[in-house]
Amino acid sequence: MDPELEAFIPFLPDLDLNDPVTARKDFAERAAATPAPDTSNMEVEDRIVPADPDVAVRIYRPHQAAQGAIVWMHGGGGVFGNLDTEHPWAARTADLSGAVVISVNYRLAPEHRYPAALDDAYAVLIWTAEHAAELGIDPERIAVGGHSAGAGIAAAVALRARDQQGPPIRFQLLNEPGLDDREQTWSRQHFTDTPWMNRDKIATSWRHYLGSRPATPYAAPARATDLSGLPPAYIATAEFCPNRDEDIAYALRLLQAGVSVDLHQWPGTFHGSQAILSAAVSQRQITDLAAALRRALA
Repeated sequence: MDPELEAFIPFLPDLDLNDPVTARKDFAERAAATPAPDTSNMEVEDRIVPADPDVAVRIYRPHQAAQGAIVWMHGGGGVFGNLDTEHPWAARTADLSGAVVISVNYRLAPEHRYPAALDDAYAVLIWTAEHAAELGIDPERIAVGGHSAGAGIAAAVALRARDQQGPPIRFQLLNEPGLDDREQTWSRQHFTDTPWMNRDKIATSWRHYLGSRPATPYAAPARATDLSGLPPAYIATAEFCPNRDEDIAYALRLLQAGVSVDLHQWPGTFHGSQAILSAAVSQRQITDLAAALRRALA
């Protein structure tokens, strides 16, 4: 474990995902206690995207002319997280990448199981493409991305857009994505006591997300048999993350399908450790994510 990260482990919250309401409340309270990001060099606007049902988004527009945008899905296992808890991350991504960031307040499980979150994210992708001129972006330079469960939803959006001839997606930015509901990889089976997220918490998240429905590739993108024709991807993994091995396997399968992939495995890190901003490795991770997005949309 990276020593700067290890020092913070005793202070990490132990969210009980078996009680989603309390987990959301605890996570929101901790997020509200963090310093507000500097948004002086961008416009931040809350909007409602017309859909069935409507979807709330928060749009971050850097003052300098942006060439492209990213439809961004927050983490939280599909169970917790919202526009406010994701605010620091979305603002930082817009600042460092120069892209317009459209943060999506997708519906959460277990009240709203799959495909609710995917439907919300896909509706926002379509809206972004249709409103590219209003947003001041090139409709050919739209990416999708996210953290954790949000990154899994982003990967599913890319699959759906390919299959349904939806808006063209320039790039997918997948940070520690949740891609596979099955517990077949070494990291999913063995990381039982890793910080923040472990095997049991990941399994609980999937149960909330899927309910009794069998997983499809749009729910768990690792189940997709054909990965050809997908957008280029940046995939980041953490060494001590239950999702690690499924993410690396997905990256390899993308490469074998002819999709360009930038794969980064960050040593000494754990799932979500980027939130510890003071650690040098977190700063490198955040900078690299933003740089990858900037390059992809250039």
